[in-house]
Amino acid sequence: MFIRQKKNKSGTVSVQIITKNKGKYKVEATIGSSGSAEGIEVLLHQAKYEISRLQKQQELFVSQVDTGIEGFLHGLSNNNIRVVGPELVFGKIYDAIGFNTIKEDLFRHLVIARLAFPLSKLKTIDYLYRFQGIELNINSIYRFMDKLAKGLKEQVQQVAYQHTLKLLKGNISIVFYDMTTLYFEASDEDDLRKTGFSKDGKPQNPQIYLGLLVAAGGYAIGYDMFEGNVFEAHTFIPFIEKMAQKFNLLKPVIVADAGLLSDDNLTALEQKQYIIGARLKSEATGIKQQILSAGLKEEQTAVIKKGHRKLIISYTNKRAAKDAHNRKRGLQRLEKQIKRGKLTKAQINNKGYNKYLKMTGEVQIQIDYEKYEQDAQWDGLKGYITNGKLTPKQVIENYSHLWQIEHAFRMSKTDLRIRPIYHRLADRIEAHICISFTAYAIYKELQRIIHLEKLPLSVQKAAEQTQNMYQLSVTLPESKHNKNILLKMTEPQNLIVKLIAKYY
Repeated sequence: MFIRQKKNKSGTVSVQIITKNKGKYKVEATIGSSGSAEGIEVLLHQAKYEISRLQKQQELFVSQVDTGIEGFLHGLSNNNIRVVGPELVFGKIYDAIGFNTIKEDLFRHLVIARLAFPLSKLKTIDYLYRFQGIELNINSIYRFMDKLAKGLKEQVQQVAYQHTLKLLKGNISIVFYDMTTLYFEASDEDDLRKTGFSKDGKPQNPQIYLGLLVAAGGYAIGYDMFEGNVFEAHTFIPFIEKMAQKFNLLKPVIVADAGLLSDDNLTALEQKQYIIGARLKSEATGIKQQILSAGLKEEQTAVIKKGHRKLIISYTNKRAAKDAHNRKRGLQRLEKQIKRGKLTKAQINNKGYNKYLKMTGEVQIQIDYEKYEQDAQWDGLKGYITNGKLTPKQVIENYSHLWQIEHAFRMSKTDLRIRPIYHRLADRIEAHICISFTAYAIYKELQRIIHLEKLPLSVQKAAEQTQNMYQLSVTLPESKHNKNILLKMTEPQNLIVKLIAKYY
């Protein structure tokens, strides 16, 4: 016995079982016909089984069970498969932090989508439909974002703050504040989006300022938005007072970088403890002389009294090497630009390494090498202004954690892709920031438990693993019961799922 495939005039293929006896062929059975490769494959398996039955032999390569299973699998489609990793991982963290108290399913979907597939809102709609079976249109998302901006921001921040308070066992003794700019590709300004000093190197683009407050460890507390042309230092006190009142913060040490240093800010902060990065080269001549005459060596510190404030100076060889390297790179860049004739009078200012430029005669631009050499005496020095009773070592240690807020901005801009922002209306920009802030709090929590368990996996890689965790939704052919079957995972995926199950 053997199997024959016969193509019909209609283009379909018949599968037959043929016997040969004394040179003559006989059709023992016609299994069926099909026009698709998958259908023909099923018929061939059925034919093999039929040959086995007719010959009363058990063929090792086929069985009735196999044929039934294969036929069942051929009945499945892409609609039966869902990506469930984001909900299994980020969804459980979302609930554990307390964001499930926000009774808005769409908010949950938008936050988890930003964590798993940080895309534009139009692409988020496509993701939700293709992988989650959730059908939305862009107008429904925009209407929701208008509603979100008006009502959910405060609730979101309270949930994030309570989670941070819980992690720190009810004691938030130090907070870190910083600002970043978020620019827009569009060239037109409005009441919120303004051109101003850009930390992204995009001064020609309208932008907004985003202020962020985190606790030790980089855990989220609160945020606010400001017009793109505001002076950074002017946002500090209003923001701190607003956060202190909102969360009833009990005089924590406030840490911020030198961009927020001003006499007005320090005066307003006198009732609080603070550590602010100092601008040593901007100090008065007498103070600068004291700094340089201290002759600090590796890891030495000095304290200079400034009324009821203290200026703490530290020195490290590592910082000195980095400062010297950066100065040299800046000088080399200027030398190249001068050689190419690309520098103009407009670029002679005190910004960055352009301070080494000077103009001789009426048109010739040169490098002031004397000024360059004089700057070397500041290599390795770092200053901090404080009004507290902390020791120099404690001040330096606390300030060193400011990198965590810089990491928060970097995480938001890269991993969560808070940019580009495609919205123009202020309410929708506000809603987009709120979604990203919530996503950051969840992302940070995943990072925390990965660190606690010392898993050989970064939070970025863990997020990527969730994109390929699948679930099969089927109706069983005999019982007609609906079943959701989680497909077998890779080892890294199993590690993540077990981690989530352990903590939540």
